Amino acid sequence: MRALVAQAARPRSTSSLSRRQFLAAALGTVGTGALLAACGTGGSPSATASRTGAADASATDKTVRWANWTLYLDQNDAGTGYPTLDAFTAKTGIKATYAEDIEDNDSFYGKVSGQLANGQDIGYDLIVLTDWMAARMIRMGYTQEIDRALVPNAKNILPNLANVDFDPGRTHSLTWQSGFGGLAWAKDKVPAGLKGLSDLWAPELAGRVEVLSEMRDTVGLIMLDQGVDVSGSWGKDQFDAALEVLKEKIASGHIRQVRGNSYTQDLVSGDAIAVIGWSGDITTLNAENDDRFEFGLPEAGGTLWSDNLMIPIGSTHRSNAEKLVDYYYDPEIAAQVAAWVNYITPVEGAQKAMEAINPDLVDNQLIFPNAETLAKTHVFRTLTPDEETTYNKAFLDVIGA
Repeated sequence: MRALVAQAARPRSTSSLSRRQFLAAALGTVGTGALLAACGTGGSPSATASRTGAADASATDKTVRWANWTLYLDQNDAGTGYPTLDAFTAKTGIKATYAEDIEDNDSFYGKVSGQLANGQDIGYDLIVLTDWMAARMIRMGYTQEIDRALVPNAKNILPNLANVDFDPGRTHSLTWQSGFGGLAWAKDKVPAGLKGLSDLWAPELAGRVEVLSEMRDTVGLIMLDQGVDVSGSWGKDQFDAALEVLKEKIASGHIRQVRGNSYTQDLVSGDAIAVIGWSGDITTLNAENDDRFEFGLPEAGGTLWSDNLMIPIGSTHRSNAEKLVDYYYDPEIAAQVAAWVNYITPVEGAQKAMEAINPDLVDNQLIFPNAETLAKTHVFRTLTPDEETTYNKAFLDVIGA
């Protein structure tokens, strides 16, 4: 029996792709809190490089530039605007430029790391990256400290996310959303569904399977299927065993593509019919494609991750970015975003605010999962810098990146 099934959560008309959708805990439960705390784990901080943030022009230049993943912010029905972002501009007079420029963590980092190393402006004042990459960014000194006086709503962060090992006290980051990595499929092409990862390797699916270019999700699910707790103690032998499975499935042609955010295009076109994917993407695709798809956590467990808002070291509009972060930590605004993206919100009070926005979503397990659902997920453990280099290189060699 599948652990979790996605449901269409909201009407939309745009044909763009979604990325992953956020999970907000059943507030106040001990089990949920413990697991959401794990959402916020990443690399332990080391000696942060000494860099000085760029001069802040916010007082005279009322703009803010935000890079995010695809379909990770509420849009209007025509797909031409972002209602909450437009409301922010109307409220503050700060013009927000929003770009869906993040396909995956590694490719984005590869584009901007050189400029970050030199403390230069990368063209964004706010970026959104996953825990492990956020850990690297903070460790390398590539982010500016957040002035919490300008972000009073940060007090609304779920207690379990308020203090993470890669950013103690949340001085350089705040959670944007969280989500699940699991299995997804086209219901008409895979009528029996996918209960475990072994179902993904069924001969009849050969050549129509895709997996994610995010190592921790793809390799993580394989490791879980092999009986390895990815949040626990494991080493190179366990990682290599999972990587060998991935290598064989790519070499044999069983896996059609290793994709970032764009795997959803292939689901819609029918080129892929079964994937390792992200929970919220499937909710979004169903809203746009007559409930054609299904998402499930494998019997061996799924992955759990969080993405984080950060201000790059070269940002020239730090105060404006902080005001934008504060705005999105208002429970009512956070609920509006969650109602659209269907990922877990980090904002305490958003679940209650959802009652007035869309009561049908208050108990949706892909948006507000309870402790039982969260118990079926695992956070890929913190890697040391050396492990990250070694494992990431091995993974990229196998997928041909």
